[in-house]
Parts: sequence; structure tokens; C-alpha cells
Amino acid sequence: MKFPLFTQVALKEDIPKYNLKKGDIATIVEYYPMPTGQENGYSLEGFDIPEITVEVAKSQVEAIKPRQEPKRFPIRKKKQAKLFAD
Repeated sequence: MKFPLFTQVALKEDIPKYNLKKGDIATIVEYYPMPTGQENGYSLEGFDIPEITVEVAKSQVEAIKPRQEPKRFPIRKKKQAKLFAD
């Protein structure tokens, strides 16, 4: 599966060169299709490293699970209470 540009992904493994850890989240800013037999890659930005773009292989990133919205209860109309007896 190819991730679209500007998708947030998480690292599947540590990248010691940049002190990045499995689970760190970044944004895809470039996609690099490779010839047959080679793994496609991405450039990632948004780690806590200013002005650094990290290049990774496709196998090093995974989709992050979207946050689940809190369960919301449907809005129901209140019954009009009779204050005075007829």
C-alpha cells in the first residue's frame, strides 16, 4: 500500500542515527518509487528534529490508528412537562 503525501505514519523500528524510536510519528513529505526488486521509500518530517528530513524504506513505517471519537449520545428532545394540572 502506498501512503499518500502528508499522511502521518509511525516508525516500525528504531533509527539510532537520529535517536528516533519505534512508534515515533512523522509526516510523509515525499515518495520515492524504486525499480523492481528494490524497496520504495519516503521522506519524513515532523520529528522533534528541526530542519531534518529522514529517508526511510516503506517497511520502516506503518499507518497510525486514527483516534476514535468519543461515543456521543443522540440529542433527544425533552418532553414538555406540565407544570399545572388541567
